Amino acid sequence: MVDPQIVATFVIISFCFALVLLMKKDAIAPSFKRGLAIMAVVMVSFSFFLILYSLFTMGR
Repeated sequence: MVDPQIVATFVIISFCFALVLLMKKDAIAPSFKRGLAIMAVVMVSFSFFLILYSLFTMGR
């Protein structure tokens, strides 16, 4: 079973990371932009998976 506090923390951190990347996209060096963007997409996608998994396994 996944600890809900850990899931909530990861979801908040991943969305904040993506938000910071969107807000500061002009200040980030071009060589780091692609890697950071891919990492943000992976983290946000995994966050959505964890949210859906938590909703489907809520009653168990």
